[in-house]
Amino acid sequence: MSIVRESDLIGIGKKFQIETEAGDNMVVVIHDDGRRELYRHDEEDNETHCVMTLSDEESRQVAGIIGGLSYKPKALETIEVALDDLRIEWYKVEASNDGVNKSIGELGVRQKTGASIIAAIKDSETKINPGPDYIIEPGDTLVIAGKAKNIKLLKELLV
Repeated sequence: MSIVRESDLIGIGKKFQIETEAGDNMVVVIHDDGRRELYRHDEEDNETHCVMTLSDEESRQVAGIIGGLSYKPKALETIEVALDDLRIEWYKVEASNDGVNKSIGELGVRQKTGASIIAAIKDSETKINPGPDYIIEPGDTLVIAGKAKNIKLLKELLV
């Protein structure tokens, strides 16, 4: 298992230092504006070099690719059917949304839409798998999983 160290970069964002099982060292800097910078530590010259800079949208695409949403390795074919139609989307809750200041249970999210809220991000805090008592507030970013049609229903429920 890899080792991940997280630290705040005041006025910039967050830094994640990752040491992989293979012994590679990588640094990911997530800027407050959504940009991501990937760095690799070179043992030979003891320097850290920027490998690439990605926009927020590009980062999410790469995360999906690395996480196996676009291609499933042969070893994982047994779960391919279960993930075939799965979509994961991020939805920013606005103050004008009808679903604001209501709980997930009160809205009947899963029962009415078939989609699931798998995480809620509020400021810099992430609540994984928020339960039915979780109150959806303006400014929350909801991570929604389901089929495209179910995600659409959930967004309509929130608006």
